[in-house]
Amino acid sequence: MPLDPTFLSNFLLVLTGFGGAFVAALWIALVIWTYRDIRARARDPLVHILSALLVGVLNLPGVLVYLILRPARTLEEEYQHTLEEEALLQALEDLPLCPGCERRVKDDWQICPNCHTKLKKTCHHCGKLMELPWNVCPFCAAPVPGMRQESVNMDDALRDLRVGESDEEVKLE
Repeated sequence: MPLDPTFLSNFLLVLTGFGGAFVAALWIALVIWTYRDIRARARDPLVHILSALLVGVLNLPGVLVYLILRPARTLEEEYQHTLEEEALLQALEDLPLCPGCERRVKDDWQICPNCHTKLKKTCHHCGKLMELPWNVCPFCAAPVPGMRQESVNMDDALRDLRVGESDEEVKLE
């Protein structure tokens, strides 16, 4: 069966039409993709338009140029990166400073290892660390020795003193 030249011509015309439609759809899709991508990566409207025009005019070579020149991170990634940096800086700033040498110290240090400034004191009752100006332990509610007590009568104050003396006498013997 011989091929009809008009059928072959019509087939090639339809095939060329579909091919052209595919290339046009690909071209439009690349322009739209570029515009959406640059909007996620830059805030400047002029950059948005220029990027879309680059791809619109140059087509596939324009996409290659755009991929080379576009910012590496999206605005969301930049924001997340900035938040991480701020969190790290905040963690560094939250560390207390030594009042003597202004260097960073940790919360559980009793003295500064650099200048030997006393940072905390231990509770004589429970042994936990307390701030220097505190007169009462917040963990066991024991008063600091030598602290003036307002609601204590004379017998209770002398009893505490006698208990302390008997301990010393036992140690001496």
